[in-house]
Amino acid sequence: MRRLLWMGCLAYLLIGLAHVVVGSIMPNLLEHYGKDYSAGGTLIFAQFAGFLLGVLVSPLLLRKFGKRKGLLIATTMLCAAELCYAFLPPWEWMYAIGAVAGFGFGMIEAVIGTLILVAVTEGTAIAMSRLEVFFGGGALLMPLIAGWLIREEVWRYSFLLISLLALVLLLVCGKGNFKELNAVLDAREEGTQPKGSLLRTYPGQRGWLLAIFIAFFFLYVGTEMSFVNFLPSLMIEKAGTDKATAALSVTVFWIAMTAGRLFAGVIAEKISYSRYVIMCCLGSFLMISLFALVHGLTVLLVFIVLLGLFMSGLFSIALVFANKLLPGAEEMTPSLLIASGGVGGAFLPLWMGESMDWGGAGASSWLLSAFLAALVLFSIAAVVVKRMGAVKGSEG
Repeated sequence: MRRLLWMGCLAYLLIGLAHVVVGSIMPNLLEHYGKDYSAGGTLIFAQFAGFLLGVLVSPLLLRKFGKRKGLLIATTMLCAAELCYAFLPPWEWMYAIGAVAGFGFGMIEAVIGTLILVAVTEGTAIAMSRLEVFFGGGALLMPLIAGWLIREEVWRYSFLLISLLALVLLLVCGKGNFKELNAVLDAREEGTQPKGSLLRTYPGQRGWLLAIFIAFFFLYVGTEMSFVNFLPSLMIEKAGTDKATAALSVTVFWIAMTAGRLFAGVIAEKISYSRYVIMCCLGSFLMISLFALVHGLTVLLVFIVLLGLFMSGLFSIALVFANKLLPGAEEMTPSLLIASGGVGGAFLPLWMGESMDWGGAGASSWLLSAFLAALVLFSIAAVVVKRMGAVKGSEG
């Protein structure tokens, strides 16, 4: 069990690195190709479109090949895509490479998450929290490494680092002996979902509640990815920082995110999931609104830290909240919500890139504020539906 958990932590570290690498070197990448922010947003869109496809296709591949081979396929795709990135091919090729990379880390996330939920029967929440910490660690380290590589003028090696780590995961997964869990890893899932199963699982008002959470995860992941990928560009325009320092601002954000995740579960258990989600949505909305109003480097960093703390546990706690409100659909609900997050991660950065070209950092910051305001409304709507007795089940 411990070996499986550590493999999961390595996988989530890799996913964290892969999620933010493009954003960490975005200004350099666009300058190298002579492209504008809209093109950068399109590249992120391609990557998260691949992510969405990876999440949606993973059940089919797992059914055909089993979890271990599914992981090997996904990791190989990510390893190859990041290596291709490092060669800086023609810009038009970058979209296809981004889609393949996104497919790889999207499928890895789906498979590892399913493995942990199935294999870890005691302390599942603690195990998932540990994975999220490693994800945050990867997202924290990548901008830090990218900042150093930018100063050394070898920023393209950021992609090579991820490719090498993917190779390590490939070897661990392919050659590792997980003892009694080998059967779980190698088993192929039998059967298919019956027709109409989605409607039978989420009838009536349960369907409305699912729709609320789908919209919530669409906005949350899209907002997080928009902020992270364009934060260096926002800092350059708002505070006049150099590119390397701007890249480090993403590290500051992920330090706060990782620190917050260490305590998010404990706090949510004490005050309830619903209160935690609503309070953190409100806090995030306030912080990004203040971020939009100021320009000094120091005060911007303060608001980045506070935003990271408020957003740190939203994904995992909202996922648990949704599962508690939709009992009996624990295997289907996470996949649907992760997929909706992938759609948001694809489309909202595309809108963000257009906003940067049209209105600059000011307009883009207020666009993020609008996203988080909608997040507040959806979190309140979920609680209202719950209190109206639309579904049965406790929130924990």
